[in-house]
This record gives sequence, structure tokens and C-alpha cells, in this order.
Amino acid sequence: MKKTLFLISALCAGLPFYAQEKPVQSLDSVYIDAKVERPRKSSGKVVTTISKETLQQNAGMSVASLLNQVSGIEINGARSNDGQNLAYYIRGGRNRQVVIMVDGVPLTDASQIANDYDLRLIPTETIEKIEIIKGASSVLYGSGAGTAVINITTKKAAKKPISATFSSMVGTNQSAESDSYRLQQFTNSASVNGRLGGCFYNAQFGNRYTDGLSAIAAPEGEEAFESDVFNRFNGRINVGYRFSDDVVMSQFFSFDEFKAGFDDFSYTDAEHRSITKQLKTGGHFEWRYKNGTYVFNDSFTWLEREIESGFPAKYESDVYSMDTYLNHQFSSNFSVLVGLNVNLSSVNTFTIPFGETDFVQALDEEEANFNIIDPYLNVLYETDFGLQLNAGVRLNNHSEYDSKFVYNVNPSFLVETEALDYKILGSYSTAYITPSLYQLYDPLYGNLELLPEENRTIEGGVELSGENGFRFSALYFNRESSDYIDFVSVDPEIGISQYRNIDETFQTDGVEVEVANTFFEVLNFQANYTFTQPDKRFALRIPKHKVNASFGYSLQQKTQFGLTFQYVSDREDSFFNPDTFEQEITTLDAFSLLNANVSHPINEVMTVTFGIENIFNSAYEELYRYQTRGRNVRLGVTFQF
Repeated sequence: MKKTLFLISALCAGLPFYAQEKPVQSLDSVYIDAKVERPRKSSGKVVTTISKETLQQNAGMSVASLLNQVSGIEINGARSNDGQNLAYYIRGGRNRQVVIMVDGVPLTDASQIANDYDLRLIPTETIEKIEIIKGASSVLYGSGAGTAVINITTKKAAKKPISATFSSMVGTNQSAESDSYRLQQFTNSASVNGRLGGCFYNAQFGNRYTDGLSAIAAPEGEEAFESDVFNRFNGRINVGYRFSDDVVMSQFFSFDEFKAGFDDFSYTDAEHRSITKQLKTGGHFEWRYKNGTYVFNDSFTWLEREIESGFPAKYESDVYSMDTYLNHQFSSNFSVLVGLNVNLSSVNTFTIPFGETDFVQALDEEEANFNIIDPYLNVLYETDFGLQLNAGVRLNNHSEYDSKFVYNVNPSFLVETEALDYKILGSYSTAYITPSLYQLYDPLYGNLELLPEENRTIEGGVELSGENGFRFSALYFNRESSDYIDFVSVDPEIGISQYRNIDETFQTDGVEVEVANTFFEVLNFQANYTFTQPDKRFALRIPKHKVNASFGYSLQQKTQFGLTFQYVSDREDSFFNPDTFEQEITTLDAFSLLNANVSHPINEVMTVTFGIENIFNSAYEELYRYQTRGRNVRLGVTFQF
């Protein structure tokens, strides 16, 4: 079934595999909220974009670290050892409520407990820009889009026949307690790309290696634990052909692998290691005609994970994702988008039973698999007097469940004046989050009686925009979750636990405020504040208050200086006490971080970057007893031919 549908879908687009090659969007346009490029001021959502310039100025930072500067987002683990597992806390949600997309294709990992995609696999050096939309977005992006969609667009080929970019960065990687300043972080990447007539190509390779920082922090007064190494390799090849300004198709193949050391859950030093290997292929076909656009995006992912610890395990998963849609413009004010989203997932798992030495298969893909095939419809209506409506519906068809409709209604009203544009916006949207294969089929903890989780988000706010890049927005949201899937104790006396639906409705309220402006054409300022009030059951590790601010200064339009500030209020965390064998609650103190970066082009070919992280060497925790990075410096050079 999986292979047959994969081939049929590919033939419908005219070529078996394609990789994306889209026209570059303008800086003041958004795409993610309606899958149609349009001016930011016309969008009924507050869309955040991490631009190419921001990525260049923060060279050496991880994707998770960059996302941590966006309002409403807290990615736990981004400030720790590079190999630390990442938890996506967005609007009080969890990993399984966030959709990660690369070049228009939603990505999942069937080998993960939450079916979430691992951002550690994605190197920053391959990214052109990142768009983020928050709130329930299942109509356009399917199961899992409960709190946010993060769309990552990879770099495209240069317009000349051959272009090459080589970059190398070295830096320190130490905690606040260390002052050795040894070079223990190395990031290298190379890209060769170009266009020959209608043909275009892009070949990229990268490596990131970090040492010097332990996953677990040693108890106060004791010698630091041994460092846990993170080592990642990535490669990607894109080849395609542009038949005309209206028709383009392309193909990609990529591999990603990382090895990450980690310590024992009992907060003791250990030589554990996780190994993840990924192969991926797929792509893009696009046809623009007089009154619309047809798009076909897909990817096929083979992923293997191995855990080397006191509880060794192996996982093998296959995931095919396809999203195809036709957007037709019936008039200058009215357009309709009709699409089909497919996800086919399967997993094999292997464990070593207690007292034995060899792996045995715990789950077989013949049993542990599901298919999701969802048609969806979205309409966009814009009046001549400022009223706009973005609304849609999706029919979720899951092989294990009955069909389910999800909805989105997003009205907004725009008033344009000579000085400022004023926009009032609101939305009501629902999401449908199906259980993962692990939660359904795991022989110890799985539960075939699980129901899908349902989310509802209500938003309301205002946005002001004007000249010199001025933008101000204030947004209130209320998110409701029912049939929440949690890991609960079934029989505490004999230690039996299982995934169960919670027969309660939980709510999260919050406010997100953003402001940006440019002064004297050389000074850029951006800031955001997030207030999040989740239900107490979900408040762990989520700050009630969070502030981000950045200042950028251009000297003679060449040298770029930047400062970023972040404040995170205190949070509660839970931990397992190995002495009492009980789960306990602790409070993690608030902290502030100040970072600086400088970028200077030596000539038309060579650019030098320098950065300082955690300038005041603040000591803090983002996860109980886990190590975080102290003051660190990095120096990089990029050659572009």
C-alpha cells in the first residue's frame, strides 16, 4: 500500500522525486498562514520570520537556539549540551503538538515516543529562512499542528553557472564553572551550486563537533563529570530543471547522522550514547498558470536510532509524507485552495530483555503502522474596504480511527493610513493530534484504546505597521485541550504504567507582544514579551514570563554589530529522586543572558564573524541538574565565490 501510493502520487506530479525550488519571497511577505504568498499586512495571523540576515549574523547557533528567541516559544535543552534532547514548549504545549516542515513537507519521526521531528538533525548552515505560525493549524498542516508550525526553507542555487561557499567556525564549549576557554566546538560546511540554462543544482556538506560539556552537572563541590561529545554529519544534493517561469521540478537526496553522549537518569556520570541516522529523498513540482498555482511536495524518510545505555534499544522507521494542493484565484478578492495531505508511517523496535545479551524484536512494522490521508479546503476572501477572511476545513482520515473534521476561521480588518496600517485580527481553530505508534503499540506501555487528542485555540489581537520596518503587535490566546494523552501509573504497587487519555479539559492562556523598528537607517531594534499561564499539570519548565530583545547596528553598511538579551522567569521542574524512589518538585531560578556578535566583510569573497555567548557568565539551570553553557566565544570565516 505504502509503495503503491508513493508511486501514484509521484506520477501525478510528473516526476518520481522532486526537491523544492521556489521563487524567493520578499522580506515583507508571508506564506505559511494560507500557503499563498501575500503581503504581511494582509495576513490575519502574526507570522514570525527568521531571515537570511539573522541567520548569517548568528552563525554557529543551532536552529533550536534561534527559535528560542521567538515569542511564545521555549525550547528546553537549546542552552545545554549540543546532544541534549529538545522539548518544544509552545503556548503550554508539548513536542507532539508542533509540526516541523522542511521545504513545505511536514516531517515526523515514527521512532519517537511523541512522533515529533528532531531539530538536532537540521544544520543552520543549510537554511535560507524560517517561518513560524502559532495556534491550532491542522486545517492546512494536519495532525500534530496544535500549538505551532515551523517551516524551514533551505538555501537555493545561485543564478550564475557555478558558485561556492565554504565556512568554518571554531569556539569554546564550557559551563559557567569553567574558565579554560579551550577550542572545543567546530562547525564546517561547504556548498557548490549554480544554474546552467534551465538546470539548477546545489550540493552541500557539513559537520558539527562539540566537546567539553557534560550532559549532567556534577554536584556542587565535586569535580566536573566527563564531557559528552556531539558529532553530526549532513549532506544534501538538489538537482532540478526550470522549464519556464511557470513550471519547475527538482529532486533531492540527503543524509544526516549524529552521535550524542549522555549521562544516566540517576544524575550520575555515564558513557551512554545515542546514534541517529537518517536518509531522505523527495521534492517539489510547481506549475503556475494564469489564475493559480499547483504544487506537489513529498519526502520519504528512512531513520535508524540506537540507544547505548543500561537500557539498550534500536528503532527503525519509515515515513512517507506528501502534500499537494491547487490554489485558484477566482477574482482579485477571492481564492480557493484544495489539497491532499498523506502520511504513511511504520516502525520496528528492538530491545534486550532483562538477563539476556541479544536484541529481540519488540515491535514489527507489519503491526506497528498507520496511514493518514486528509483532503482539505481553504478559502481566502479580501474585500476592498479592509475586511479579510481566511477559513478552511480538513477531513482527517486515520487508518485506526473514525474520520474527524477540523476547522479554522480567521477574520481580520485592515485600516491603511499615511502614517500607519492598523489591523485587528482574530481566529478560532481546532487541531487533531493522533497517538504515535509507540503510544499505541509498545508492548509495555502502549494502549490500543487511546483516543486522539483534540485542541482548540482562540486568538485576538492588533498589529500596527509603518515605515522604517516599524511593527507592533499584541495578541491574546486561549488554548483548550481534551482527551490529553499522558503517561500515568495504572498500578503503583507493582509499578505498572501506561499511556491513557485524561478525562479532563485543560486550558492555557497567554499574551504575546512584539515590537520592531529601524532608527536612522542603521539601528535595528526588536523585542518580544510572552506571558504563559498553563494548567498546573502542564506548567513544568514553562516560564510564566519571557523577554527577548535584540539590537543591530550597521557601520558604513558593512560591519554588523548585534546584541541579544533574554530573560526567563523561574519555573517548576520535576525529578526522580533515586534515594526515595519518588517524583519530586523543585523550582528553577530565573535567569538572564546577554550575547553579542560582529560580522565584517574583508572583501567581496571573505567575511569574518565573531560572537560571545552569555557575556556575564551566568550560572543557571533550564532542566534540573543538567549542565548549561557559560561564557563562550566563537570565531568564523566564510568564503563565497
